[in-house]
Amino acid sequence: MLKNLIRGSARALFAILALGAFTPSLRAADRAAASPPPLVVGFVYVSPIGEAGWTYQHELGRREMVRSLGPRVKTIAVESVAEGPDAGRVMRDLVVSQGAKLVFATSFGYLDPALRVAAEFPGVNFEHAGGYKTAPNLATYDARYYEARWLAGYLAGQASMMGVAGYVAGFPVPEVVQGINAFTLGMRAANPKARVRVLWLNTWFDPAKERDAAQSLIDQGADVLTQHSGSAAVAQAAQANFESKGVRVVPYPSDMRAFAPDAQLCAIVHRWGGFYTRVAESVIAGTWTNAPVWGGIASGMVDIAAVDPKLPASVRAAVQSKRQAIVDGTFKPFSAPLVDNTGTLRLARGALDDAQIKTMDWFVEGVIGSVPAAR
Repeated sequence: MLKNLIRGSARALFAILALGAFTPSLRAADRAAASPPPLVVGFVYVSPIGEAGWTYQHELGRREMVRSLGPRVKTIAVESVAEGPDAGRVMRDLVVSQGAKLVFATSFGYLDPALRVAAEFPGVNFEHAGGYKTAPNLATYDARYYEARWLAGYLAGQASMMGVAGYVAGFPVPEVVQGINAFTLGMRAANPKARVRVLWLNTWFDPAKERDAAQSLIDQGADVLTQHSGSAAVAQAAQANFESKGVRVVPYPSDMRAFAPDAQLCAIVHRWGGFYTRVAESVIAGTWTNAPVWGGIASGMVDIAAVDPKLPASVRAAVQSKRQAIVDGTFKPFSAPLVDNTGTLRLARGALDDAQIKTMDWFVEGVIGSVPAAR
């Protein structure tokens, strides 16, 4: 009887000890089960990531989101994806094979493929950079690049000796036309006789073509360059002509002092990290909506940066004053009077509203060039 009691007590003690030995691993398993899996976020890029330019800025935004959210997100970036059917294939693969629940399509020509894939997967959220169509699970986001363009144009007008700027432009979509017009208006605010020559690329990313266009504009008398294209080629062309012709450059959308240390006047920069973080957080929280976003300098999505410290203090102060007025809403770049480059009065008073800006298909006075039919 006593032996049986001892054996029973020993078995009970062993069971308790064994249970205690397994408790930490059981608790770890419970914790793992209680932690939701990370949100898988896909990014589709139209060009190589590189070291500067359009895709590079979106990549910086992705990295900032990862730093901010840590294990709550898992990201997958696919670079050099052509606009058109290939973009749809990549987005579909991100959803089906990679498990993405949020996809950022970061180029203008991805809109139609994104809409088709979004219709196939109503449980996945899509965000498209630019564009003009939405769906229940697809939103568009954009920045008021024209605000920073006006400021950069003002600096260009102060710095240009010839009063002629060259603009290397991708496609004739409203976003690009806005930038050309705002840059011209800013330049003419500093020099009323300034002119801006435009060369269309009909591509977003082609370094050789961008470089050739930049050199052609220099040969036509431009001593300031800027661009709406995806590489550092325009900045490099300016740097190559800095010593001989004094050419300056306003790169977009990155600070490109690494490529044009002498020629860079200032830079127009995109900053997507805060926006990408907020969108991912809203998906995780279940509060995401398809409301379009169009943020300006005040939102932190776009700004000027790296203003040349050798510019006169009065010029730097004037541009900062205008920047603050844009942030405060007391100055609007597209304010009357606005005359187009055929001499037609487009706006007699007030300022263009968002709808008029978003559909802009004409050039202001001072632009040398025309707006061809959009692709």
